[in-house]
Amino acid sequence: MEQSANRVILRGSLYELPAFSHENHSKRFYRFTLEVERLSGTVDILPVLVSEEVLCAMDLSGGSMIEVSGQIRSFNSRAATGRRLVVSVYAESLTACEGEPHNEVYLAGTLCKEPVHRKTPLGREICDVMLAVNRPYHRSDYIPCIFWGRTAELVAACQVGDTLELTGRLQSREYVKVLESGNERRVAYEVSAMTAARTGL
Repeated sequence: MEQSANRVILRGSLYELPAFSHENHSKRFYRFTLEVERLSGTVDILPVLVSEEVLCAMDLSGGSMIEVSGQIRSFNSRAATGRRLVVSVYAESLTACEGEPHNEVYLAGTLCKEPVHRKTPLGREICDVMLAVNRPYHRSDYIPCIFWGRTAELVAACQVGDTLELTGRLQSREYVKVLESGNERRVAYEVSAMTAARTGL
């Protein structure tokens, strides 16, 4: 069986109850947020999209935490304030369970923008990329990824069209967007990569 190029497994606590999102091809979808604690104690609040069918099939008796298995999805939202890339986790299965918080991502895709290589004020190497990950029916998800240290140096040498395989975790990050109407606090979602390798996809 061919390995999926887009996999995510999250285990955390329910932060916000499921609420109806939209209907597509007669299927109803719901959104909720999951609170996943890092080893450092920082908490990521991550958005999850799930079909009504998968949501209703979940057995709530298994424990106080929820494990989500699925893929990272993205789409461009066009609003009055401009276009925004919306990133969420598409749940293929939900399980109530016990255990430690867990946040694991595997992606394989193509660089679709030039890597942005920089250093923190303390001199740590960082590299940002946008990874295009194919899915069926000639569609792709565009997923922001951030690399650190020696991995950042490796990725900084890549070019648009190069293929990468990475493991990491999905994280949330608050930032302030400066608009004509004033400053607006927003949340961005990105994959913080632990490992990366160039491949011949």
